[in-house]
Amino acid sequence: MKPDLFQAPDYYNLDELLTDEHKLVRDAAREWVKREVSPIIEEYAQKAEFPNQIIKGLAEIGAFGPYIPTEYGGAGLDQISYGLIMQEIERGDSGVRSTASVQSSLVMYPIWKYGSEEQKLKFLPKLATGELMGCFGLTEPNHGSDPGSMTTNFKDMGDYYLLNGAKMWISNAPFANIAIVWAKNEEGRIHGLIVERGMGGFSTPETHNKWSLRASATGELIFNNVKVPKSNLLPNKSGLSAPLGCLDSARYGIAWGAIGAAMDCYDTALRYAKERIQFDKPIAGMQLQQKKLAEMITEITKAQLLTWRLGVLKNENKATTAQISMAKRNNVNMALSIAREARQILGAMGITGDYSIMRHMMNLESVITYEGTHDIHLLITGMDITGISAFK
Repeated sequence: MKPDLFQAPDYYNLDELLTDEHKLVRDAAREWVKREVSPIIEEYAQKAEFPNQIIKGLAEIGAFGPYIPTEYGGAGLDQISYGLIMQEIERGDSGVRSTASVQSSLVMYPIWKYGSEEQKLKFLPKLATGELMGCFGLTEPNHGSDPGSMTTNFKDMGDYYLLNGAKMWISNAPFANIAIVWAKNEEGRIHGLIVERGMGGFSTPETHNKWSLRASATGELIFNNVKVPKSNLLPNKSGLSAPLGCLDSARYGIAWGAIGAAMDCYDTALRYAKERIQFDKPIAGMQLQQKKLAEMITEITKAQLLTWRLGVLKNENKATTAQISMAKRNNVNMALSIAREARQILGAMGITGDYSIMRHMMNLESVITYEGTHDIHLLITGMDITGISAFK
C-alpha cells in the first residue's frame, strides 16, 4: 500500500488569510483523509462500493453540518471551515465528499433553515453524528435542469399526506435513513417532506454500472402511496427557492471540494515528473511538462483566491446564487482540466489505480454535471449580468 505523500500547494500564501481555527479544522481533516481514506479508496472505487466504515470518522472531523449551531449537534463553524473540510475530503475522493455534502447542505441545512423546532431537535443531532444518514430528492427521471416541472406530488388525506412519484440520481439513497423530498401539493406548490426509511411504499433501488463516483452510493427514490405524517412537512419555506437555497450551500461546498481534487492531481503529477527519468533527466526538466505544471498551479491559485473570497462573502451573508454558480463552474472545470493534463504527465501509469488521477477525472465528470450542469451555471451568470433569462 502506497503512503499518502500529499503536500498542499499554496503558491500565494493563502494560509495567511486563514484563522488558526481554519487551519486546525483543515489539518485535522487532511490527516484523517491520509489515514482513513487514501489507503482504501482505490479498492472501494474498483469494486464500486461506498466504505460505510468511514461515516463515524466523517462525523468526528465535523464533516456533517459543520456550520449547524452547537445546540443542534453541529460544530458551529464558519463557512470557510466548511469549505476547507470539503476541500480535504474531495482531495481524497469526490464520492466521499458527495456523501458529506449531501448530509450537510441538502439534508441538515433544509431542516435547520426550513424545519420546525421539533424537527431540528429530532433529526439534526443524530445527523451530525452519522447515526442517521440522509439524502435529497429533487431530480426526477424527466426533470433535471428544470426541477420546477417535477411531477412528484402529495395529497392532503386529512390525517397524513399521500406521496407519489420518483426521484433519480440520488447520492446516499441506498443507505439513507431519511430523505428530504421535494414534491408539489394539490395547488402545484413545491414543499419539502421528511420521508423516513420504513414508511410503506418507499423504496431506494441502487444505481449500478457507473464509471464515475464509484465509491459513492447512488440510487432512486420511489414513492408508491407513501403515507407521510403531517409533522414531517418542512413548515418554514415553500416554492422552488427552498430546494435551490439548499443547492446554493452544496454548490459552495463543491467549489471548495473541486480544488482538493485538482491539488491532488497536481501534487501527484509534480512528484512523478521529478522522479520519472527520460533522455537522461527528469521529465520535470522538459519544457512541455513545465508548461503543464505551471499552468496547473496558476489555475489552482486563482481558484483558491476566488473561493476564499466567496467564503468571506458567505460568512457575511452577502454571497449571491450567481457568485456561487461562477465558483462551482470555474473550479470544477479547472479541476477536470488539471486531471486530464496530470494524466498525460504520468503517461500510461496515469490510467492505473496505482495513482489517484484517473479516478479523480472520472469522478469530476459527474461533479461538472450535478447540482447544476456546466452550461446551466454559465446561463445563471449570463442572466445575472444581462438581466435576461435564457431559460424561458
